[in-house]
This record gives sequence, C-alpha cells and structure tokens, in this order.
Amino acid sequence: MEALSSRPVNVVRVEFDELYARHLCRHSQFGVNLLHLVALFFVWFGVYGAVYWLLRTPWAPIGMAAAYLLAVAPNLPPRVILAVAGFLALFLLALLELPLLPVWAYLALIPIFYVFQNWSHRVYHLERDMTVFRQKYTKGPVLFVILLFYEVPLLLNFLLWGRRDWTA
Repeated sequence: MEALSSRPVNVVRVEFDELYARHLCRHSQFGVNLLHLVALFFVWFGVYGAVYWLLRTPWAPIGMAAAYLLAVAPNLPPRVILAVAGFLALFLLALLELPLLPVWAYLALIPIFYVFQNWSHRVYHLERDMTVFRQKYTKGPVLFVILLFYEVPLLLNFLLWGRRDWTA
C-alpha cells in the first residue's frame, strides 16, 4: 500500500483495501487466516445459536445474517460480497440443520474459540511494520467495531483471492 486515503476511519464507510493491507501486517500466513476463520465460525455459531435457542425460530439467525450482509456489503468488492453470502449460507445451514444444543453449549463456544483465535498468533507470529497504519487506525472502539464486522470478509478475501499475499 503506497498511501492511505485522507478520509478518517469511519464505521459506516470502510476503506476495504486499506483494511486488507493493514490485515496483512499481522495475518499474511495462510495458517493464521484459516484458523481465524474456523474460530470466527464457532464464535458466530455460539452467538447465533444462543439467539436461536432463546427465540426458537430460524428467522432470528437468518435475519441476523441478512442484516450483517447488508451492513458490510456497501464497503466490499462484489466478489467478497458473494464469498460472504456463501459463507453465511453454509453457516446457517450448519446452525439450522444440526440438532439444537443447550444454551450453555452455545455460550461456551464463544470464549473457547476466542482463546483459540488468540492462541493461533503463538503458532503464526510473523508480523510486519504497521507504522503506516497506526496513526489512522488507532486502537479503540471504532477500530474494534470495524474489525468485528470486517474480519470475516478480510479472511475470505485472503483465502480465496490473496494467494500472492500468502507467506510461509
């Protein structure tokens, strides 16, 4: 990435290419991206599953997934929108077709796979200089929300179309 845009960081208007370049500073290894996608699948499974268990209607997780896709789609390239839609379809199929678990099991998945995701950085610890991103993308609530919403699209973009970005 040669230069960052002059637009301030905003949760509504996300610079996906910049965010992806930032992502590569800590996540250029295939393994960490794959493990993060697995971890996020199960964290989401816990969250969506708990909501499904509480409301007992498939429309709750379907609505959550649709709202999520509508929220991120305006800032994503078309191919990433399709990848996220496919991921969500497979995710919902797993959630709705597997037997309903007790609510505690869904809730337990959230911290277990959050820890798993953090652990993956011990195995895959390659990092690049983030100086160019630190001034614009400062740690705090705005960046937290952006990464909360955009990590799955970033991971899918890397795994499906970022082959040239993979490092050992």
